[in-house]
Amino acid sequence: MKKILIVEDEPGMQMGLKDNLEFEGYQVSTADDGEEGLQLLVQDTYDLLVLDVMLPKMSGFELCRTIRKKGLNLPVILLTAKSEEIDKVRGLELGADDYITKPFSLREFLARVKAVLRRGPENSSDSQSILTIGKLDVNFQQYQAFYKGLNVKMSHKEFSILEYLWENKNVIVTRNNLLEKIWGYHEFPSTRTVDNFIVKLRQKIEIDPNKPEIIITVHGAGYKLVYL
Repeated sequence: MKKILIVEDEPGMQMGLKDNLEFEGYQVSTADDGEEGLQLLVQDTYDLLVLDVMLPKMSGFELCRTIRKKGLNLPVILLTAKSEEIDKVRGLELGADDYITKPFSLREFLARVKAVLRRGPENSSDSQSILTIGKLDVNFQQYQAFYKGLNVKMSHKEFSILEYLWENKNVIVTRNNLLEKIWGYHEFPSTRTVDNFIVKLRQKIEIDPNKPEIIITVHGAGYKLVYL
């Protein structure tokens, strides 16, 4: 049974999401503020974090940043009443996997939850092995990356992008295709967001990030992971 943590300070919203997720068969825990949410995340293991942005004690952005720094790579769906693109981009670049603007329909929310969980590590096509991609050894199932035996910190989003490029190795993948497949919704952030993540991946994978040979740019088309 998938375990989901909801961090939401509005009692009605929290209870409504909890009841409906439990009806769908998920095991659900809740927290009323960011600090309580962080404590629960450190104490237990969850498959998904549903996180409000505007929280007391610690904002959703701050909590998302903190758990990524601690190496917690569980998927994160952000909830917020804000709709400005700058907030969407900020949340996604901090490591969130999806972003839902209030008010939203329950049907949309449950679809987003299912989509994010489907992209979880147990569904990785190469989940049972450690793959060598560039200078990294990568285990998609465990969301771990190593360089010369040392752990390399990568966000959940970076793993998802790299895995998708790996699944489509030697094939051109467009920026919009990455946005649709990785972020999974139709209000795309700027394609610049994708470019920023590619830069981060190159810094970890390439021998010389300024002269990439693994994740190359196909001008006017997108990106391609080269694997011979």
